[in-house]
Amino acid sequence: MLGIPTILDRVIQQAISQILNPIFDPGFSDSSFGFRPGRSAHGAVEQVSEYVKSGYRYAVDLDLEKFFDTVNHDILMHFVSMKTRDKTVLRLIGRYLRAGIQDRDDKTYPTAIGVPQGGPLSPLLSNILLDQFDREMERRNLQFARYADDAIILTKRMCDGETILTEVTKYLDKKLKLVVNIKKSKVAKISECSFLGFTFTGKKVRWTEVSFQDFRYQLKYLTRRSWGVSMEYRLNKLNQYIRGWMNYYGISQYYRPMQDIDEWLRRRIRMCYWKQWRYPRTKVRKLMELGVPKDFAIMTGASSKSYWHLSKTFATNAGMSNKWLEKQGLINIKDLWCKNETTYWVFGCFFVNLAAVYYQTLH
Repeated sequence: MLGIPTILDRVIQQAISQILNPIFDPGFSDSSFGFRPGRSAHGAVEQVSEYVKSGYRYAVDLDLEKFFDTVNHDILMHFVSMKTRDKTVLRLIGRYLRAGIQDRDDKTYPTAIGVPQGGPLSPLLSNILLDQFDREMERRNLQFARYADDAIILTKRMCDGETILTEVTKYLDKKLKLVVNIKKSKVAKISECSFLGFTFTGKKVRWTEVSFQDFRYQLKYLTRRSWGVSMEYRLNKLNQYIRGWMNYYGISQYYRPMQDIDEWLRRRIRMCYWKQWRYPRTKVRKLMELGVPKDFAIMTGASSKSYWHLSKTFATNAGMSNKWLEKQGLINIKDLWCKNETTYWVFGCFFVNLAAVYYQTLH
């Protein structure tokens, strides 16, 4: 369960985190990307992509079972105390770990183990514990990337992956008292594994099919006919979600579905407008105001066919054209994708040119 601290506790935890983070973070592994300043999930995905390009085509997809709920307090506090000598701070952290969680019915659940999620201190504590895992991977000269409790280890042979999974499972169980979910963990080709919502096909990074289907589902949910809100509010919420999704999944190198999803989304928006116009006379009037010939406007506006069917007729497409929808505020996903790709390309060229200048100065 999420353990959301009270306002006072949140302030104190944030203060502790801001003091301890500069102490612990510089010593963390370069392959750790979660909850760290200047690092993100994109960095983890790009690092895995570089390993794949180097010939690492098999992966150990590691899944820790209920990580935040099963952290051993004694082991965690041991590693925290290695760089934190102040006993008052250590005692305070221990009290937060054992504080328990209270639900809406004022029933308190003890937290004899685990790190309550939701507090500013929890991400740092999880990184302190899992840094031991990172060091073990580095000691074994393994290529890996970790974001919070989501880790993937790259190898060049399937048999090596099986050995690594067995040894890592033993290490986590004996040294850190963490349980590996055997059913979800696997050794497979990198194209059959997913990491942070992405998969790797050949040398390209793609979103997973599950991530894309979830994207499509959310678009469908935000364009449902039964949602009794204004179109301005609907388009605002829709654009917020699309921008957020694109900011995260825009590093994917798979473009093909963008054209189809754009057309499908515009058709659903036309369906929503058609439902809001409601009465036949209103539909006819609106279509004629948008420049649709009178005969087509009357024929379409008076039709008793479904909203979805009529959203693809000549009248609705001519009246509610792509340019008109853009003026209403609807984002064009394809254009947003192309701008995102251009940004990555410009930054890539900048760093390549910078490296070339630096090389020339050295020689």
